[in-house]
Amino acid sequence: MRVVVTGGLGFIGSHTVVELQQSGFDVVIVDNLSNSSLDVIEGIKRITGRAPVFENIDLRDKEDVRHFFDTYSDVIGVIHFAASKAVGESVEKPLLYYENNLNPLIYLLQALSLKLNANFIFSSSCTVYGQADTLPIGEGAPVKKAESPYGNTKQIGEEIIFDACNVAPQLRAISLRYFNPIGAHPTAEIGELPLGVPQNLVPFITQTAIGLREQLSVFGDDYPTSDGTCIRDYIHVVDLAKAHVVALQRLINEKNESNYEVFNIGTGKGSSVLEVIQSFERISEQKLNYRIAPRRSGDVVAAFADTTKANQILGWSAQSTLDDAIASAWKWEQKVREKRVESNK
Repeated sequence: MRVVVTGGLGFIGSHTVVELQQSGFDVVIVDNLSNSSLDVIEGIKRITGRAPVFENIDLRDKEDVRHFFDTYSDVIGVIHFAASKAVGESVEKPLLYYENNLNPLIYLLQALSLKLNANFIFSSSCTVYGQADTLPIGEGAPVKKAESPYGNTKQIGEEIIFDACNVAPQLRAISLRYFNPIGAHPTAEIGELPLGVPQNLVPFITQTAIGLREQLSVFGDDYPTSDGTCIRDYIHVVDLAKAHVVALQRLINEKNESNYEVFNIGTGKGSSVLEVIQSFERISEQKLNYRIAPRRSGDVVAAFADTTKANQILGWSAQSTLDDAIASAWKWEQKVREKRVESNK
């Protein structure tokens, strides 16, 4: 069974490719290498024993998307990760985010709508809830005005998929609303490797600890939380990757209750920024150089998931703790440093 993973060389995508291959799927990765590296394929191969097929395609090119599906006509599912994903950057570059995150989605759905049987998993986000009224956040929570252009692209994306499924009964889709993926594969063969300055907390922590960054900025310590810093639901990337496999199997086996379904994917537990730092210091046995900085535009105070629906209907639940995820991220960062030292010799 052939599955397409767009953005499959990225952080979440590469871990999902591993889980798909280990579950017996044949994978075609589509990636334009704008925020990833071909080296990831070797990491996937070392973990699973085989390399996925790779196609260097920019999904913003409609004709290239159409040609791809003409070539790979036997695809039974698409897991769509390819998108820009940094909240702060989206505030600064909104039009880039609308172009990168919406046009490829439309072109993929247009191509899939021509197939007799199409299964689509969308990489969505808890940012669709905006500043939630109650915690934990369930799927029935209001989708409020987005706090950032990035969050808005996920809201609009879900609306596009819902409308497409309404008029194309052969199209089945699930949106997985992630909370905050962190960590790396336990083998340290793949992990989060942002190009340039990290936009997410954990890689900035590990790069600071390893000496690549001088200091970590904690954006705000005056939020109405126990320690004044923002609270998020940090989920191990391997747990998240496994959720995609379960969701895809649900569609393939026609277990879905409607053409379009939504599930929160998180741990159900919130951790503050300072608690993440404390976890790292505990795991690494070293103090982290950080400072308190002004609040960052687009950040919500707190967000963590009600995972009841995913637990009961998908039969999926997160297995790893915050410390597990931090330990794997630190192991990965140390391996990246070793590779860097070797290449500089």
